Amino acid sequence: MSAALEVRDLSLTLGARLVLKNLDLQIKAGRWTCVVGPNGAGKSSLLKALAGLLPFSGHVLWQGQPLSALNRQQRALQLSWLGQGEASTLDLRVWDVAMLGRLPHQGWLGASSPTDAQMVEAALKATQAWDWRERTLGELSGGERQRVLLARAMAGNAPTILMDEPLANLDPPHQVDWLEQVHCLLAQGTTVVSVLHEIGMALHADDIVVMSGGEVVHHGAGQDAATHAAIESVFEHRIRIHALDGQWVVLPRKA
Repeated sequence: MSAALEVRDLSLTLGARLVLKNLDLQIKAGRWTCVVGPNGAGKSSLLKALAGLLPFSGHVLWQGQPLSALNRQQRALQLSWLGQGEASTLDLRVWDVAMLGRLPHQGWLGASSPTDAQMVEAALKATQAWDWRERTLGELSGGERQRVLLARAMAGNAPTILMDEPLANLDPPHQVDWLEQVHCLLAQGTTVVSVLHEIGMALHADDIVVMSGGEVVHHGAGQDAATHAAIESVFEHRIRIHALDGQWVVLPRKA
């Protein structure tokens, strides 16, 4: 299986702190890879480096092409981004926010096309935000805004989508809806990379990258016992992963 993203000897420094240390990593195309680990492990920094949003040393390849060789529009066509706690102008209509995801497909100062409108409509309906399309972001709750931002990322129809804490502010039913949307993206051949704090949801991923202290300590299938053991270890065995009714669940450690 080909790699959608590849990292070679990647290091990243923020201020005086080395937050990523000589990482080597391959993200398989057409699969969902989830990055997990304790606070300060470097998860969000890794995702931002993959998106070209933070300066780094080393190499990031998108489908074999160096990140540095792609201009901004080429990157946007290849990758959609959903960041953590993204700020948006609150007086923008929901429809217009979602349409921002189509900008890479439009010419300079070009008007939106019928295809753009179809993609935005499909994304808003998929995230159950269609009924708010004429409302402004300022009229929505935090969870509702998050669903609109997800629609914006999906509307771009890029072959790879990176999502940093996409479940923030979402209640449990809409977290389940998000999981279904990920499966729909995978069915279309999209590569999904997410950072999640919700380990129970992360265990549904095809592959899991376990990080600690700016390093990848394990990269394996979400169903593998070795992956579960690595997750338990980086959280100092304060949690345990257990099979229940055919699903993997996260439980507190035994007293």
